Amino acid sequence: MMGMQFQRIMLFVALGLTLMMIWQSWIEFQANYPGRQAGSGTTVEPTSGSVDLTEVPDAPSVQDVAEDSDSAEPVPAADAMRPETEVIRVSTDLVNAEIDLRGGDLVRVELLSHPVSIDSPDVPFVLMHRDAAGLFVAQSGLIGKDREYPNHNVRYAAQNTEYELGNRDSLDVAMNWIAPDGVEYQKTYRFTRDSYRVEVIFQVANRSETPWSGFIYGQLKQTEVESPGSMGILGRLPSYSGAAVYTEQDKYEKIDYGEIRDESLNLTTSSGWVSMMQHYFVAAWLPVDADGYQFYSGVSNTVNPQYRIGFKSLQPVTVAPGETGRLRGILFAGPKEQKRLDRQGAEGLKLTVDYGFLTPVANPLFWLLENIYSFTQNWGWAIILLTLLVKLVFYPLSATSYKSMAKMKKLHPRMVTLKERYSEDKQKFQQEMMKMYKAEKVNPAGGCLPILVQIPVFIALYWVLLESVELRQASFMGWLKDLSLPDPYFILPVIMGASMLAQHFLNPAPVDPLQKKIMLALPFVFTVFFLWFPAGLVLYWVVNNLLSIAQQYYITRKFAEK
Repeated sequence: MMGMQFQRIMLFVALGLTLMMIWQSWIEFQANYPGRQAGSGTTVEPTSGSVDLTEVPDAPSVQDVAEDSDSAEPVPAADAMRPETEVIRVSTDLVNAEIDLRGGDLVRVELLSHPVSIDSPDVPFVLMHRDAAGLFVAQSGLIGKDREYPNHNVRYAAQNTEYELGNRDSLDVAMNWIAPDGVEYQKTYRFTRDSYRVEVIFQVANRSETPWSGFIYGQLKQTEVESPGSMGILGRLPSYSGAAVYTEQDKYEKIDYGEIRDESLNLTTSSGWVSMMQHYFVAAWLPVDADGYQFYSGVSNTVNPQYRIGFKSLQPVTVAPGETGRLRGILFAGPKEQKRLDRQGAEGLKLTVDYGFLTPVANPLFWLLENIYSFTQNWGWAIILLTLLVKLVFYPLSATSYKSMAKMKKLHPRMVTLKERYSEDKQKFQQEMMKMYKAEKVNPAGGCLPILVQIPVFIALYWVLLESVELRQASFMGWLKDLSLPDPYFILPVIMGASMLAQHFLNPAPVDPLQKKIMLALPFVFTVFFLWFPAGLVLYWVVNNLLSIAQQYYITRKFAEK
């Protein structure tokens, strides 16, 4: 009896933990769902003023870089109207982008292949923006000492204000600025067909009489995204929107807004990247062509704080008088499509698809799901077939568990009799029950290990279904137009609840009346919770439950025949 109770307790705990994890993930999803993001609004611009070079901290190992902080002013908040001629608009096959001629900042990125919602297929999701709702921009520039450099507050000039990729494979958008000392700078954004990768190139033509020396930097600036609170005992569960870095030494690390406020990042590394990310999407600077970098973070002390994370090269590039030099960086701004992330050549970038501590289990599951999708061309059927394959892999373990349950169910009438006979003597009841187990060769805990082994796989699969942008707005079975949203007619949750109820009656009934009531109530409780879960998750639960019922019925019947 104790073994059966332990088994049920483990089941209850496992289901409870799983429910809490996916509930928290659903709250995160609700907070970040694209329909709630800023997609339009009044375009605004920082007021005039010189750049605060203290925003791009000096590398400790570089002694000849002096930042002119005496005459510098902080970059003010975006609160002034910008003339339309100050913006360059770019159209490619995947994005619509806007570049501000002041600083050459990338201030808007619309993702054409990712609508803001299934009901608005012609309205693209806005990843980067600078409007009344907030700020999320990519800035870059050059810094150094003893001269003026094209930081993210100089004013560039451009020949055109409209660019379109058309039938070309790549598109260069060039801007020019001439410093007072005669050095000519050209900042070029290179967009590529079928890519969210943007190359940012600085060309330095040294027309002065002295050698030019400088460093490249790139940073992402974002205002804090407020997440709505959740109901229930879990309280407020904000989703993760913030910075993340990757270095060869410390690997992947998230740095939330609070950590940026408490302490500025100052990290020297030979490789890696910095990013700002949110559910399904990421913007990341991928430094190139340098021997080392300094990763930094900071926050502007304004009413609406602007958080930034960035990189700066550690070794200066020198250009002799009359010569031309080049510095560059790579910006990725788009969805966390894993195949695209792999193609960036940045180690660890795929970790922005955050499966948590179960990443080693979740990654193979996603690989399998993606390969099944390449055959079915439908994510719903891919989920069904993946669930079937996982069930087949764990069939021997599940069979052991169900055999144990079948034996316990057979002994249930005798356990009820023992409980009634020794209702006043619990110790005697335990002794007699153990004798019965020994005589019948039953291991009451026999079904626990198989269940425990499968729990990490199930939870990892939940994370795969929650975090993969590939399933965003994926349709299935007519009425399910988006597997990342709840079932609009609650059909799957009801089927899921009915399947859990069927499983309840297949299992041996608890001897304890209170425990029996709790177990009977669980299917109804889970049905209510699952009403608001993404349909893809509920589909997995339904298929898994139906397969479990079929397997358990077969094994129980086979055991009964013996």
